[in-house]
Amino acid sequence: MAKKNERENQRRAVAEQLRKQQQRKERRRSMLILGACIVIVVGLLAAALVPYIKDQRAKKKAEGTPVAQLGASESAAGCSPPKSVDANGSGQHINPPKKIKYDAAPPAFGPHWPNYLQGSELRSFYTENDRPEIERLVHSLEHGHTILWYDETVKPGTQAYKDVQAIAAKFDPETDKFMAAPWNTTDGGSFPSGKHIAFTHWNGPTNQKGVTQYCKAPSGAVLSAFMKSNPASSAPEPAAP
Repeated sequence: MAKKNERENQRRAVAEQLRKQQQRKERRRSMLILGACIVIVVGLLAAALVPYIKDQRAKKKAEGTPVAQLGASESAAGCSPPKSVDANGSGQHINPPKKIKYDAAPPAFGPHWPNYLQGSELRSFYTENDRPEIERLVHSLEHGHTILWYDETVKPGTQAYKDVQAIAAKFDPETDKFMAAPWNTTDGGSFPSGKHIAFTHWNGPTNQKGVTQYCKAPSGAVLSAFMKSNPASSAPEPAAP
């Protein structure tokens, strides 16, 4: 009987040891799974946060940077000289939704819709999703706005796109009369070969001229010079919004 009890005790001891070993294995397995999950979560957070942090740092840096120092330098922007042509279309309103065909890509003047942009509609930067109709943007040109147009190659996430955003953020669309807007080939043609940015302004009220300048890359320095030569006060209707 004593031997039987001894064997039973040994069996129980072995079973208890095996149970404890299994518990240790399960704890190690759980810790490994937990560690792997933590690594994955940290990796996902890093993947999301690193670009965000970089963008915030870039925005903060841009906030304290003069507009002339944003984007490409004057020598690196690859800009053509500004081109000035006689303008027409002042006060010539075409009722929406009739589309207007403009000869230039993009237009610097011309007939336009009468419902001009005002108040909260005026922005210094427009995307593909919120850009007003070209006919309304041309009306803003008549009021003295300078428009920076960017073509389809300037996509969200690219350095050029970020430069345009940073430049636009320096201006108040109402007081500075500046706006940046996308231009698509479906709007009426393409920019000259190799050019992806265009500045336009409609001078007036007398001797009205439409001025256009094309660049390879966005340049705050070139834009500053363009706006100095073509101020908001020089327009067919400079007192309008």
